[in-house]
Amino acid sequence: MISRLGLAALLFGVTASAPMAVADITAGKALFEQCAACHGATGDGTEQGPSLHGVVGRKAGQMQNFRYSRAMQRSGIVWSEETLARYLSDPQDVVPGNRMPFGGLATPEESKDLVSYLQSLK
Repeated sequence: MISRLGLAALLFGVTASAPMAVADITAGKALFEQCAACHGATGDGTEQGPSLHGVVGRKAGQMQNFRYSRAMQRSGIVWSEETLARYLSDPQDVVPGNRMPFGGLATPEESKDLVSYLQSLK
């Protein structure tokens, strides 16, 4: 038999859970070292990848002076915290056929930390 409090929690989506973890920008900067092999953190990109400076709010596949895959150009994505976190966890699932040779970050916390660092690149 379910209690009234339990019924209210089910009806209103109330759950007892741990507070959400806060992103760690320092950990994100350390994770960015993996990205830096192909991506710049300033206005310049590399032959392998576009600059990630100012990536949050930018439309995917549209930065000048970089040759993107058709999949990325046609993705319609605007990079937000959410879209970046999803993409960083599994790039090929989010944009099938993109050319980025990266399998994804291991945990949602890593994605959150890296996105936090990317947001600071303004």
